[in-house]
Amino acid sequence: MKLKWIAGTHTIMKEKLISPFGFKGGYVDELWQSIVRLENEKGQSGIGLGVQSVLWSDSGLFAELGNERGNELMAALTSKAVELGRKHQEASSPFELLDHLAGPIHEEGCSLIDRKIRLTFALNALVPLDFAAWQLYAKQAPAAEFDKLIPKEVAEALPVHHSTLASTPIVSYGMSDEQILKLLDQGYFVLKLKLGADPDKDGNQDKMLEWDCRQLEKVHQLAKDRSCKHTDNGKIAYYLDLNCRYDSKQRVQALLDYAKAIGALEQILLLEEPFDEENLEDVSDLPVRVAADESVHSVEDAIERIRLGYGAFALKPVAKTLSLSLRVAKAAYDADIPCFCADLTASPWMVDWNKMVASRLKPLPGLKMGLLESNGHQNYLGWERMRGYHPMGHAEWTETTDGLYKLTASFYEQNGGIFHTSASYNQIVDQMGDTQAEVEVVRRL
Repeated sequence: MKLKWIAGTHTIMKEKLISPFGFKGGYVDELWQSIVRLENEKGQSGIGLGVQSVLWSDSGLFAELGNERGNELMAALTSKAVELGRKHQEASSPFELLDHLAGPIHEEGCSLIDRKIRLTFALNALVPLDFAAWQLYAKQAPAAEFDKLIPKEVAEALPVHHSTLASTPIVSYGMSDEQILKLLDQGYFVLKLKLGADPDKDGNQDKMLEWDCRQLEKVHQLAKDRSCKHTDNGKIAYYLDLNCRYDSKQRVQALLDYAKAIGALEQILLLEEPFDEENLEDVSDLPVRVAADESVHSVEDAIERIRLGYGAFALKPVAKTLSLSLRVAKAAYDADIPCFCADLTASPWMVDWNKMVASRLKPLPGLKMGLLESNGHQNYLGWERMRGYHPMGHAEWTETTDGLYKLTASFYEQNGGIFHTSASYNQIVDQMGDTQAEVEVVRRL
């Protein structure tokens, strides 16, 4: 089977957030939604979505260009990918298409602003094209079933069909005690804490550590006495995301020493991505499971992180493409390293693309089911409207109940709705047209 299309369109929507979302030492109040449609000669089409997260994918670029110009650059790269993809429109699979495009798109981004950009930024730009390719690939297949579309060697890494997933919300910089208590009262039992703050906007690492310790203590004081039947220790679990902000293992250890002093260490399920990707310190002696995220752009990167003592991978189909995420999942499975799916403030339909992978991964040690971070419902002003764009946006598996996504037989039978046609997104593409002109906008930066 060949992945073949004759026309491709890319357009952008801008979605406002309820309030500024703080992470990686910065804040965003708007996220651009990228939409790609591919059409073949038989009249079949595939639509893919992406969330452009400039701050997440390249915080240095965000600091230099700001949110608007950074978004323009990423939009330009997606448009360029659609253009280049036409030259490889007979790729044998979405995996092969990604292989053709990742390098050139990264080089194009560097060329457009005459400086190096992170490969994660380019992968973020490729997500909507990758999803559109997978949807079109499914429509061209004899049976559009997720499990049957995945190559057998990759499918080994997705050996289960969970009936429930731990739904993990964000505790971002500005959340109040009342907002955190509300999450706990709603039954959430894994809380993802965004750390690595820059309280005085001066890059001072000592101030960052002090702020992070206080934030962890605040959450722990609110959650420490809660019981939980879904974790092995019977307590609320903490998932600390340091977002590449720490400069040394010694400083990370200081955070963990503080966690131990206040009685929070045993509740830390994960500590994610403490360092910049160029920091190759071994983390095997840290007293918690350390997960890699932004530093993994390839299977080779994943293998290197395993060698450095990383004990989990945050897979991000919605941020680094489904194709790459599946390959990393396989590499991790071969090394007996657990994986889970992390979010990028995904829109409702994108959450189910993530969920299709998370639902098939072995549980993280310490949890009795799989884990899926999802924070879009906390952040998007238009979340309910966006649910209407999802072709199955009100199915039972899209709701969180008592901190769980309940995955019924229908979820697996319908492939989470990811291969269904969205009349809403098709209409948006028809109305808004192509954003190819964005390439010229960025050239003037």
